[in-house]
Amino acid sequence: MTKFADLNLSPAIIKAVNRLGFEEATPIQAKAIPLGLEGKDLIGQAQTGTGKTAAFGIPLIEKIDVKSPHVQGIIIAPTRELAIQVSEELYKIGTEARVKVLAVYGGSDIQRQIRALKKGPHIIVGTPGRILDHINRRTLKLGNVETLVLDEADEMLNMGFIDDIESILETVPEERQTLLFSATMPTPIRRIAERFMKSPEVVRVEAKEMTVPLIEQFFVKVPEREKFDVLARLIDVHSPELAIVFGRTKRRVDELANALTMRGYIAEGIHGDLTQAKRMSVLKKFKEGKVDVLVATDVAARGLDISGVTHVYNYDIPQDPESYVHRIGRTGRAGKEGMAVTFVSPREMGYLRIVEQTTKKRMQPMRPPTWDEALEGQQRITMEKLEEAIKEGSVDEYRQVANELLAEHVDAVTVIAAALKVLTKEPDKTPVHITEERPLPQKRDHYQGGGGDRNRNRRGKPGQQSYKGNRKPQRRTSGRRP
Repeated sequence: MTKFADLNLSPAIIKAVNRLGFEEATPIQAKAIPLGLEGKDLIGQAQTGTGKTAAFGIPLIEKIDVKSPHVQGIIIAPTRELAIQVSEELYKIGTEARVKVLAVYGGSDIQRQIRALKKGPHIIVGTPGRILDHINRRTLKLGNVETLVLDEADEMLNMGFIDDIESILETVPEERQTLLFSATMPTPIRRIAERFMKSPEVVRVEAKEMTVPLIEQFFVKVPEREKFDVLARLIDVHSPELAIVFGRTKRRVDELANALTMRGYIAEGIHGDLTQAKRMSVLKKFKEGKVDVLVATDVAARGLDISGVTHVYNYDIPQDPESYVHRIGRTGRAGKEGMAVTFVSPREMGYLRIVEQTTKKRMQPMRPPTWDEALEGQQRITMEKLEEAIKEGSVDEYRQVANELLAEHVDAVTVIAAALKVLTKEPDKTPVHITEERPLPQKRDHYQGGGGDRNRNRRGKPGQQSYKGNRKPQRRTSGRRP
């Protein structure tokens, strides 16, 4: 394996990489970084989850002149989530070198982005539409760009961004370095390479299994409008010791955290718009067990130093397999078992197939629990708590009251049933508001292999996960709500 120390990197980059805990470069990094440092155009063909961001990010950051206030590097990504993730990772890599990175994407306040652009960022990471918008407004000038990166080029093709990409490429100086990364190389992507790249070097890295064997992976096929009730019932049945729920957007995270709190769960949300102090405060409470459910975006999943997570719930299926692997990697650590459950709308089954092909592991179908099963799950938890208290034997102070109750109510079963009812958290049906979001665009590439109908026929009901007797009793014995 190649170590970062052997790649002729600057002390600032080495320090940042060491701080991030990286010692050995991944295959794509070991091959791409030296070529990138030489200033050569590069085509990197590799699946997500192979370390592509550092593969193009490190050479890019090494070339930045921090004394210049101009945009010197631009990275085009297919989605705002990926743009945010890439910008966060580049920020961490470039911190010691004092490189300024800015993400621009649709759905965010454009005036705030314009103000940020005036502060002289060195690197722009953005989605095609918003980058083009800034170019047309003359708020983004690319005349000094020396490096251009196309990340997930095949995904941008699938999403219909090819014309936008060509328009952006035509505004960037011809004398530049161009790096193109793509999992596949369909004809339109090759045409872009032929038109806009100069004798590119080609680096290919085969996909490898990217998942943790100790993690049980399930999917629940559920319409958007039913997701939250299914999530609440699953939490009641599983009773996770520590759980993370992943949402696609910051609005989704805020609404889920509020809705879970309304239903009686101890939940907090975390996403990229929170201040660093707030994020650290939420994480501290989660690690200390003062929060049962952490709701997070993919941005928050990157670099989370959390142990003891027993369950991960993907409320929204991630748009790329790399994000999925990062999400479920929060559980099943240090040789412990974990469970990951992904919610998939009927129109998003193509994305499920892509994740399965990349991780080389099939997710098992899980039937959503009923309200009665959710109640049974909570009753079982209460009963186990009572049994633990009996084993501990620390009930002497309560014997007198118990005798008084039995004297007044001869039927001991009634007394115990009443105690169970008081202690049990019954499933809450308080109305909540979760803004419905559109399904991800349907996949049209070769991964889908026939689409949702074929997947649906293959996923019959036999063999689905049931709830009676299969739940792992992963719970805290103290510090939880009754």
